[in-house]
Amino acid sequence: MNSLTDATRKPTLFLTLLMGGVIFTSCASAPNLPEAALNNQTTASQSAASLAGDTATSQTAEVAQVPRSRPQLIKKAAMSLIVDSVDKSVNTVSQIINKQQGDLISLQEQQPTKTNARHTASIQLRVPQNLLQPTLDELAKLGTVQSRNISAEDVGDRLVDIQARLTNLRKTEANLQKIMDRAGSVRDVLSVAQELSQVRQSIEQIAAQLKNLTNQVTYSTITLKLEAAVSSNGTQRALSSQLQESWNKSTNSFGDFTVGLLKLGIWLMVYSPYFLALAAVGYGFNRWRRGQSPRLTRTPDTNSD
Repeated sequence: MNSLTDATRKPTLFLTLLMGGVIFTSCASAPNLPEAALNNQTTASQSAASLAGDTATSQTAEVAQVPRSRPQLIKKAAMSLIVDSVDKSVNTVSQIINKQQGDLISLQEQQPTKTNARHTASIQLRVPQNLLQPTLDELAKLGTVQSRNISAEDVGDRLVDIQARLTNLRKTEANLQKIMDRAGSVRDVLSVAQELSQVRQSIEQIAAQLKNLTNQVTYSTITLKLEAAVSSNGTQRALSSQLQESWNKSTNSFGDFTVGLLKLGIWLMVYSPYFLALAAVGYGFNRWRRGQSPRLTRTPDTNSD
């Protein structure tokens, strides 16, 4: 009897322990589910924040890496100087231009013609833009600076616009060339060729504008005016100048008068036959009038008889 009871209690105890373990496991697992979900949500938020941070960092890095375009400036300068000798200053300016790798564009020199006039010269030159300031400093050493100014014009937008137009025209040229290669009829080929010619002409014009504008940006223009410090107002010098001027005028006048007489003699020789004919006609007419005058005086006497 006791053995039967023990045999019955053992399966019951085993089932009780098994169900208790299942319930304990369920109770232990239930609180862990919200925590795992919370951990997953936290991890996702951290990943999104990290991704957003990386995106912002990359954008900032891209902005930092984009170089700021330099302004494309056309610079022009003008300077007026009072110098001791204009001739020497002009020679020195030529040396400065060669030193700064520039070019002489124009030179206008005016010698004094009046008593109180001064020797002046106007020079226009161009130098590389990065050497504009050193060149102006060198020129200022030639004498006393009366005036000095620098002007600049930003043509960056114009350059970008011209380059964009040129790029578009070249793409159009390439497309037209492809269409022309695939064209079958002569009419289509001629039509595309005409369009292609117009596009190429526009490309040449815009390319010339771009080159001219680029040269103006690369090289700066300087207008330099030189004026002598002392005017030509000496009495002895003025007298000698006047005597020399009078001598030159008198010799020129004598030469012109002599040449005029020679030309007149040549004209008279050429037209002498006409003059002789006219003289003969005048002489004959005079003789005829003299022969007719006695008859005219006798006519009244005959009528009176």
